[in-house]
Amino acid sequence: MFNCLCKTILNGGKHAITIRAPPSIHNLGFLQNPFLSLKCISSSTNQQPFVVSYLINTLGFSPETALSASSEVNFETPEKADIVVNFFKKQGFSQTQISNLVRRLPSVLISDPEKTFLPKIEFFSSRGISSPNLTKLLSTDPNLLKINLEKRLIPSYDFFKNLLHSEVKTFEAIKRYPNLLRRDMKTCVIPNINKLRQNGVPERCIIFIIYYQPRVLMVKPVRLRDIVDEVKEMGFNPLTIIFAEAVITLLSISKLAWERKVDVFKKWGWSEDDVFLAFRRCPRFMLVSEDKIMRVMDFFINKMGMESSLIIKCPGLVTYSLEKRLIPRSLVCQVLLSKGLVKKELKMSTFIRYSERTFVQKYIMPHKEEASELLKLYKEKLDLSK
Repeated sequence: MFNCLCKTILNGGKHAITIRAPPSIHNLGFLQNPFLSLKCISSSTNQQPFVVSYLINTLGFSPETALSASSEVNFETPEKADIVVNFFKKQGFSQTQISNLVRRLPSVLISDPEKTFLPKIEFFSSRGISSPNLTKLLSTDPNLLKINLEKRLIPSYDFFKNLLHSEVKTFEAIKRYPNLLRRDMKTCVIPNINKLRQNGVPERCIIFIIYYQPRVLMVKPVRLRDIVDEVKEMGFNPLTIIFAEAVITLLSISKLAWERKVDVFKKWGWSEDDVFLAFRRCPRFMLVSEDKIMRVMDFFINKMGMESSLIIKCPGLVTYSLEKRLIPRSLVCQVLLSKGLVKKELKMSTFIRYSERTFVQKYIMPHKEEASELLKLYKEKLDLSK
């Protein structure tokens, strides 16, 4: 039928006569959709690059994901890719982890795993990182496998290990922010640590920052300097952990986000001074999302009957999970109060902050007989939150 649209006839091998379709052919609606002809051509050939088929059939990629990955890697036979896949299987990676790894870094399939990946895996293993932890880390961030072992990976790892004095803490920091091992230490990390020290921040607070929010060290030194100065102007003592929390918070939140959250608290009767006072007591409460702030404040004020001013005194309450901690423990408190098993002066901030084990031992186990349904009620609420 395409021959009717445009046909070239060789005339004695010297000239070409082209016969075009008359305009009236469009009245048939044949080419009103410009993609129709492309679809017909595609379906007629029904072919796809080998790498796309391999990713779909071997690693379970969707056709769309496979096609996208094929723009970063190309091969026409399975041998080399099979070697890589089998290598990761031998190292303890699950099929899902291998698929995730390749999806994030398709070029691994054309690498030499024994030469490129094995030395790095052996290095991490030599530092006491278990196989399950290592496979999870590398499948989440396979770019760690591309780092130069001698020039970057080992020196960076050892630098943080010497600061944290613990292999476990070092690995936890890397899990939170793998870029710790990829960045040039001299550009940001070392200048930022020096800046903290120059401002009187003790090693224990620097360790706190590295362990809980290592990305702080990756900001430009000028940015960290400005934040440190701002936190000091607010009256925080550089010798305290709460100073480190304030630095982390202000580096993690934009001014616009800060203003939006202040506006949310104002809806519950707070002033800007109240927000500042609460921030001085618990800086991280300003990292909570606006939606969660609304839900937690609604729970405390409208459902539990608390005064908004009490939350200003204990702003850390806003940071806890509503479903997993605030609601279940508040119900326990209500039951205990209704049965006269605890004093009416019981402070919510006290029993909310207890660890799970301490809370159960202190408020549930001693009252099993008087309030037999208490433990069941608590467990039901926790189960609903999962």
